[in-house]
Amino acid sequence: MLSFTRDAYDAIVRHGHGGGDREVCGVLAGDYGDGESHVTDVSPVENAADTPQTRYAMDPEELLAVIDHVEDAGSDVVGFYHTHPAGPTHPSTTDVDRATWRGYSYAICAFDGHPFLGSWRWRGGGFAGERVAIEG
Repeated sequence: MLSFTRDAYDAIVRHGHGGGDREVCGVLAGDYGDGESHVTDVSPVENAADTPQTRYAMDPEELLAVIDHVEDAGSDVVGFYHTHPAGPTHPSTTDVDRATWRGYSYAICAFDGHPFLGSWRWRGGGFAGERVAIEG
């Protein structure tokens, strides 16, 4: 399960709305657990993809700086998020091919209708869906 504080969830939705038709992305921070993680903060990272309307690629230098900041603040990296402006909330073939952080959550916020967030954990051979909960 992946749980979010209301503020963290809302920050992803706001970031996604601000991106318009472009995918946005970032890091989920909080308390990491192998079976259950809790997100208390999110940190946007620039989408450096050549085609940000259909792909995301986190700027590597900015990503490392954000991870350092998260850990220096005493939090864990819980996973990553990105948006699918036209939906759906499940990972694309490209998302699956590019996932590398085994055991971490990959949250996808879709905007095809009401904003909705789905999440998957990368298990090495593929993604396993996980329940999303929002506090507050």
